[in-house]
Amino acid sequence: MTRFIFITGGVTSSLGKGLTAAALGALLQARGFKVRLRKLDPYLNVDPGTMSPYQHGEVYVTDDGAETDLDLGHYERFTGVPSRRGDNVTAGQIYSQVIARERRGDYLGATVQVIPHVTDAIKQFILSEIQDEDFVVCEIGGTVGDIEGLPFLEAIRQLGNEMGPERTLFVHLTLVPYLSSAGELKTKPTQHSVKELQGVGIKPDILVCRSERPIPLEARRKIALFCNVRPSAVIQALDVDTIYAVPRAYHEEGLDDEVCRHFGLERTTPDLSRWDWVTQRIRHPDGEVTIGVVGKYTTLIDCYKSLAEAMTHGGIANNVRVKVNWLDSEIFEDEGTIQHLEDVHGILVPGGFGERGAEGKIAAARFARERRIPYFGICFGMQMAVIEAARNLAGLPGAGSTEFGPCEDPVVGLLTEWTVGNRIERRNIDSDKGGTMRLGAYPCVLAPGSRARTIYGVPEISERHRHRYEVNINYREVLEAVGLRFSGLSPDGELPEIVELEAHPWFIGVQFHPELKSKPFDPHPLFTSFIEAAVTQSRLM
Repeated sequence: MTRFIFITGGVTSSLGKGLTAAALGALLQARGFKVRLRKLDPYLNVDPGTMSPYQHGEVYVTDDGAETDLDLGHYERFTGVPSRRGDNVTAGQIYSQVIARERRGDYLGATVQVIPHVTDAIKQFILSEIQDEDFVVCEIGGTVGDIEGLPFLEAIRQLGNEMGPERTLFVHLTLVPYLSSAGELKTKPTQHSVKELQGVGIKPDILVCRSERPIPLEARRKIALFCNVRPSAVIQALDVDTIYAVPRAYHEEGLDDEVCRHFGLERTTPDLSRWDWVTQRIRHPDGEVTIGVVGKYTTLIDCYKSLAEAMTHGGIANNVRVKVNWLDSEIFEDEGTIQHLEDVHGILVPGGFGERGAEGKIAAARFARERRIPYFGICFGMQMAVIEAARNLAGLPGAGSTEFGPCEDPVVGLLTEWTVGNRIERRNIDSDKGGTMRLGAYPCVLAPGSRARTIYGVPEISERHRHRYEVNINYREVLEAVGLRFSGLSPDGELPEIVELEAHPWFIGVQFHPELKSKPFDPHPLFTSFIEAAVTQSRLM
């Protein structure tokens, strides 16, 4: 019997519903349960693929090619359960489905309304593709009171009534702020948030209260009294020094015990040894390395959430702390600014779109190549490294990307055709922007004797992609002649996936996004190797 846990939020956004869902999933796993996590986003975009990174942060891509919310990255990192297309839905997708059904005549002439048609579609999503999971944890995006979120709250209210408390549990995440002028924590925002939730017919079973300071027992009793929950169901959620300490912190506050008590399950002691090992490594490293990340969206680190975590995982594997210098690539387009990279032990150029800041990324790749500093180029970062090598090693000063307009030597061009399973995908410059990139997991064959083959330890890999432009295979011969080896290719040999400089201590560019598959207890081999190279570099400086 699958049980459903619905996580809602109130008072303010960014309280950490995604981390709460991920940590709770990890705790249930540690008790031996099989879990699946889902995110319901109320915004009207079909998916975040066309949204500005400053609006939405990172776009997380699943193996099956869905562009999803960044919280799905937390779900995978904490549970190790691969997310799928069916684990994230938006109001845009729901309304599109309902309207499409109406156009086909599926509703037999009925007046299409939010209730029951939209709410039925949401419930159908929540209940779909369930196999033998013991728990499905569903996070509802936004905060209680948001007008666009009302259909989602109504849908989970209906499910609560239909399945009963034996199969459903409502967790509400709120804020208990501290007012320095009054010198005390205030419970009223939580009371109002719960009242708002009750107003749509949902009674929370557990309250998770975010706070910067410990919540006194008396304050918890007050929250319990006014919000109609047991005092033991008021769980304080204090700030921690690393997100990987959250499962242990929630367990010590009794969150998983309350879940088991609600469902009448035996409250065994979970095995949290791997989380204790991870936090021990983060808190007590043997050293520190500095990585310079030269990107376009460095003013909002959520744009690179998985990337930041993957570097932490590489640090865990090497037992070092990774200090990240987030550097705007545009600054390197001016003379005399490259000195910002003088003291770093490794340079990473992440993905991105558009011409802004591209020359700065090319300059960073050149600096890493000439100074023999470990370089890791991901997606756009690989393309810029190839352009730099073409210009400065292969004697092609007109090398560029057609993404920026016509150029003399298009070493990077629009990807117009590729294989997906047994069919051919085709795109052109006029194709829709949303959902038309090369998305999801694709195989890559590694060249024998290459650094990439040594790092992975296998001849073929599968990695997740999200890109519209590709390195032009027609320039392979001229680039390999100057030492830039094409060490990873698609199985048909047409699409370059990995390049590396053979005469460099560590210089690798990849067309895919390895950060999406890295986990704290299973660091991605490329990040492990890159941080290891940075450790070696730190000893030389």
